[in-house]
Amino acid sequence: MAAERTFIAIKPDGVQRGLIGEILGRFERKGFKLIALKQLIPSRELAERHYGVHRERPFFSGLVDFITSGPVVAMVWEGDGVIASARNLIGATKPLEANPGTIRGDLAVNIGRNVIHGSDGLETAAFEIGLWFDSSELHDWVPSDQSWRVES
Repeated sequence: MAAERTFIAIKPDGVQRGLIGEILGRFERKGFKLIALKQLIPSRELAERHYGVHRERPFFSGLVDFITSGPVVAMVWEGDGVIASARNLIGATKPLEANPGTIRGDLAVNIGRNVIHGSDGLETAAFEIGLWFDSSELHDWVPSDQSWRVES
């Protein structure tokens, strides 16, 4: 059985503030495996599909404008329970409600500039990974320390 995968994106504010390494490091230190990584400026079409569930909400246009305003670092991470764990690492959507020690609690400015996106469930993760990455961009590999990190 394959380990769970999730989609994570560092938004334009996180990229422009130089937070890529800090955020990557938090996921690496947690023990998750990076399966895919790329930097791009999302097209309007990609952004509208990504945020499609919010299409009827008044903030939809602002979300699309923001995510297409500059480079985004798109990633796929793999590991046991990675979706729920990533959500805990990321913190609450509203930075003022995010706990200290979370990415948003430590690094985000406000809800409109909250640095990072993470899938909220298995179906969403599968959709977002397929939206942002071709299957040829997902790289399955075995960490050299896997043998001692796996529970018996």
